[in-house]
Amino acid sequence: MVKPIYLYGNPVLREKARIIPQDYPQLRDLINDMYDTMYFAKGVGLAAPQIGLSIRLFVIDTKPFYEDNEKKSNKSLKKVFINPEIIEESGPEWSFDEGCLSIPGLNAEVERTTHIKLKYQDENFIWQEETFDEINARVIQHEFDHIEGILFIQKISPFKRQLINGKLNKIQKGQCEAKYPVFVNPGKIR
Repeated sequence: MVKPIYLYGNPVLREKARIIPQDYPQLRDLINDMYDTMYFAKGVGLAAPQIGLSIRLFVIDTKPFYEDNEKKSNKSLKKVFINPEIIEESGPEWSFDEGCLSIPGLNAEVERTTHIKLKYQDENFIWQEETFDEINARVIQHEFDHIEGILFIQKISPFKRQLINGKLNKIQKGQCEAKYPVFVNPGKIR
């Protein structure tokens, strides 16, 4: 089921999310709903805080970044991350134009490292440890930031943030174009 995505300005997007216990109710349904919501909104990642749940969970599917490149299509990644922890970020920083479903219509160049080593639980609560690179690493870093209460706009220069401040204020009031359901403060879905 497609859930409304919480817009910039909602306090849940600034909270550090809680650890998920193994007995979390209807977790499989929640994961399916998150994928449904992400695909409907044409995103490549979605964190639980973006649908109003302050828990350490996110899903990604980076296939859209690799569709036009057959040589790299096997590098795309569809995965669930529960209670992730960053072990290491490495490699050179590279700039990429990022956007966010919680901040529709706004993109900005963000610097991130090329590699990330992550410890996380899969959907069966089995601990995994993996290293990811390139776009996969970037999407994971972006979604990990969400469960830490960090938005990509906090990673751009104060000058650039000043330039987009008017747009952010409009998004916070729900005055934005989104082709998916959004949750606007205080409690209005559109």
